Order: sequence, then C-alpha cells, then structure tokens
Amino acid sequence: MSPQPTLISQSAQKTEDSGNEASYGSRPSLPALPGKHRRTSKDRLGNVLVTLVLSLGAIIMIAPLAWTFSTSLKTREGVFELPPQWIPDPFVWENYLRVWTAGPLLSGIQNSLIVACSVTIVGSLTSALAAFAFAKMRMPFKNVLFLGLLSGLMIPFPTLMIPQFTVFAGIGWVDTLLPLIVPGLFGNIIMIFFLRQYLSSVPDSIIEAARIDGASFLQIFFRLILPVIRPALAAQFILWFMAVWNDYLAPIIYLNSPGKQTLQLVIGNFNAQYAIQTDYPLIMAASFIALLPVLIVFIVFQRQIIESIALTGAKG
Repeated sequence: MSPQPTLISQSAQKTEDSGNEASYGSRPSLPALPGKHRRTSKDRLGNVLVTLVLSLGAIIMIAPLAWTFSTSLKTREGVFELPPQWIPDPFVWENYLRVWTAGPLLSGIQNSLIVACSVTIVGSLTSALAAFAFAKMRMPFKNVLFLGLLSGLMIPFPTLMIPQFTVFAGIGWVDTLLPLIVPGLFGNIIMIFFLRQYLSSVPDSIIEAARIDGASFLQIFFRLILPVIRPALAAQFILWFMAVWNDYLAPIIYLNSPGKQTLQLVIGNFNAQYAIQTDYPLIMAASFIALLPVLIVFIVFQRQIIESIALTGAKG
C-alpha cells in the first residue's frame, strides 16, 4: 500500500488545524461574565467605603492637633467665642514670642533632648545587642534569663518609685538628670523582646558561615544583623523616644529646680500658672512646640516604619 494518501491526509489535517487556530485567534474577546462584573463593582464599593472610613479617622485624629495650633494663634477672648473659630481672626503670632519669656521653655527643651536622645540612642544599641545575644548566641540559662526579664514587665512602676527614689537619693542623684538617663542606657525590655522575635527569622547558617570565616560576634552584629533589623529598630526607636519625651511621672519625682526640669514639667507649670489667667493661647503655643521634635523624628524614620510593617506582613 502506498504511503502517499496518508501523507496527504496528514498535511490536510495540519492545514485545517492551523486554520482553526487562526480563526480562533482572530475572534473578539468574550464579554465579561455578570458575576465577575458584580464582583468588580463590590470591590470598588468596598474600596470607597474603606477610603471614607480612613479619611474620617484621619480627620478625627488630626483635629486636636489642628485645634491646638489654631488656639495658639488666638487672642484670650477668641478662645471662648461661640461658635468656635477654626481660623483665628486676627492671627496673634506674638504668642510664640511670649512663650520663651513666660517660663524656662528653652531649658526644658534642652533637658528633654538630653534625656530622650541619650536614652534612646544608647539604649537602642544595647537593646539590639541583647536581642542578638538572646536570639543567636549560645549561653547557659539563656531562656531562663530572658523570661526573668519579661517578668519585670508585670511589675508596675508605682511599686518601684519609692525604692528607686531611696537608692538615687542615697547616691546624690536627686534633682539631676541621671535618674532619668542611666537606667535607660541598659536597654528596654519591650524593645529586646520585639527585636529578638524579629531575629528569629534570620537563618543561623549565615552567622555560622561568618564565624567560620573568622568574624567576631561584634562584626557579625554590625555588618549582618544591624542592617537586617534596621526597620524594626527604627519603629521601636520612635515609640521609645515618644515615651521618654512625653514622660511626666519620673521627672516630677526627681527634678525640683526650674533649670533642671524637662519640657513636660515646664508645660505643666504653664498650665498651673496661666490657666488661672485664662491665657490658653500661651499654653497651646508651648504644647505645639513640644510636639515638633516627635513629629520631626517620625518624618525622618517614616520610611523605616513602613519597611518594618511591610516585612512583618510578608513574613506573616
């Protein structure tokens, strides 16, 4: 039997298949299904609702800050006007000049910067080192020691105020900034906990390979670990800076002299002195100035905070 008919039939079949493929490729796309269209509409509606809710929440949260700034530019009589005026008329910029002579505001800012910067910068470094040790180094009773540190979080600060004051008074540190600085230089338990959990995702093989190459633990920390934990460290740094900057209880216990008081104590004295005189614009001006350092720190480290949130979500 001759194979030619078979070859002819195969070539005809291929030609027919290619023609069908060409015809299929040239057909217009099918219309979207009704269910898919409804799903897209629901997604858009959900995005709109989420945007509205978040916008409302942002307005609610920023309203006190806007009212503080608005009140700081009003006259004494303008504070009590009804209905309340969000835009002052007239603008009294002199309130921001009077605030520097109404009390020791400049020394309060200096003292708060000394305490907050020294505690958070040095304390963040020691906290990161401690977290690295608890997460990656081998040492006896490591977990027991870590649980002991965490148990300290369950002790409320009011129970420690009198013993700490007795100790610091015995060594002559009362009415100085040392009781506010020295304890924080050894680290923050909350920061150690979060950084240790963050380091749990770092493979041990990287550290072991660096040790084989002859790197010391400090070299491993500064060259390998610190760049990895930088986003989480920046986020915790901002939270700790805000806590130290806004602390009122510890400074009022240890500081007596006006020249040694932190900014929060100075604003508290403003409130006690000028609220009687209904000079609320002056108090609001001092309060708004106190907000600026925290706002600046947040703007500087906002990229690291976003990276920390993104990496946490990716790991989850």
